[in-house]
Amino acid sequence: MAPGQRLVEADLVETLGVSRAVVRVVLTRMAHAGLIEKEMNRGARVRKVGDDEAIEITQVRAVLEGLAARQAAAGASDADVAALRKILGEMKGLVRKHDLIGYSDGNRRLHAKIIEMSGHTTAQRLIANLRAQPVRFQYRTILVPGRAKDSLAEHTAIVDAIAAHDEDAAETAMRAHLGHVTENLLRTKGRTSTEGVVFGQL
Repeated sequence: MAPGQRLVEADLVETLGVSRAVVRVVLTRMAHAGLIEKEMNRGARVRKVGDDEAIEITQVRAVLEGLAARQAAAGASDADVAALRKILGEMKGLVRKHDLIGYSDGNRRLHAKIIEMSGHTTAQRLIANLRAQPVRFQYRTILVPGRAKDSLAEHTAIVDAIAAHDEDAAETAMRAHLGHVTENLLRTKGRTSTEGVVFGQL
């Protein structure tokens, strides 16, 4: 659901096949988690994330996902590396086809695999909470001109470091990658979706 989209209880009951009481409990929990906003007499909406918060979330992700990449490099099996190489190969093909939306999904899958490989349950939990925020649906920096090529090179560096079991290089490469995402968010700060910052994956 898009940022700002209204969440109508009756529609959710019908779509999900659950009771209104269940929907209300879940909406309350989502509001506490910062995923939605509830307004008096106006119901709930998917929360919009401001530019400053989007930047802060990405900065924190850089630290946590850097740790995850380090841990992944330390314990990566041949099968793990093969899985990363497969996703990366698909991402390369999508860049060649200029399918940036597909590339965005590959980006998500690659990060998810690295986080899974880390085996670091606390980092996994904290990253999941950050990635649950609407920021990843509100901004798609991959559509910034020239970003796809740079992003692919950054992901390649991350995978190469993990494959080499180079923990320092893996953490550095992941932090550098998300640092570049932050830089793109800073450059496009304050723009609307029609001016270059659009909905989707980081």
